[in-house]
Amino acid sequence: MSVKEMRAIYGEWLAAEMKKNENIVVIDADLARANGTLSLRDKFPGRSFDVGVAESNMASVAAGMASYGYIPFIGTFCPFATRRICDQIAISIAYAGMNVKIVGTDPGVSAEMNGGTHLSVEDVGVLRSIPGMVIFEPVDGVQLKSALPQIAAYEGPVYMRLFRKVMQPVFDEASYKFDLFKADVLREGKDISLFASGLMLPEALKATKMLAADGISAEVVNIHTIKPLDTETVLRSVRKTGVAVTCENHNVIGGLGSAVAETLCREYPAPMRMVGIQDRFGVVGTLPYLMEKMSLTAENIYTAAIEAVKLKKQEEPS
Repeated sequence: MSVKEMRAIYGEWLAAEMKKNENIVVIDADLARANGTLSLRDKFPGRSFDVGVAESNMASVAAGMASYGYIPFIGTFCPFATRRICDQIAISIAYAGMNVKIVGTDPGVSAEMNGGTHLSVEDVGVLRSIPGMVIFEPVDGVQLKSALPQIAAYEGPVYMRLFRKVMQPVFDEASYKFDLFKADVLREGKDISLFASGLMLPEALKATKMLAADGISAEVVNIHTIKPLDTETVLRSVRKTGVAVTCENHNVIGGLGSAVAETLCREYPAPMRMVGIQDRFGVVGTLPYLMEKMSLTAENIYTAAIEAVKLKKQEEPS
């Protein structure tokens, strides 16, 4: 069975939902073809718009339409959907309480050959600091299809980091039960908690096999919604294992690692390590090259986990 690109799943869901819900509108900023929404212009000419290379205008138009009861889905590449329109998101959308769904495509190293200017290392950190934002990152097409109805039904601003191309399935469509505000525990473990989002989840699952060879039982939790963080699941896991490693396709400052660290510092101090982009800008390259270059591989997670477990043992009473 072939696996669809994430942008195709997104575009197909919008087409089906726009037939049922006349309030849903789509606004692009010159990247509809790249993001899988171009066909909507023919199907819904009065509800699918392109503002051109004018991302701030896209956000402002969306806020205005939301004030009249529409549900705008706006989309462009991650850096243009976040840092370029940060003021419009903060004031016109979040401060005003507008029901706008923001889709940033090609998060982090998935920008690949577009290079450092397009490689968003900061988008989660930027938007996580804005009150009222929900931040979601799907790990596969099954999760994306399950999430979109809940995102559309949620009253308020949502930012989705969307990998455009194929993501190999992690979840089984027949049995998966999705909750936008609840993390998924994929594997139970007793020695260390691995919290992963997006592209990093398959790497975390690979790392569990490497750790198992050393007799270390790793719990794997998919944090698909980074804000608001499911602190209940995070704390339950770390209270059991005593140590954590976060795995994210984002700067280690301001993203998933920071969210988990803030929770542990406040509620249950424990040793942890962060696997992610180490406070640097990106470069041009293929995805495998960039995963290696930015230390985002299963081997990097394994090394961080070994270090974290050693820290835990140092803190245990002799």
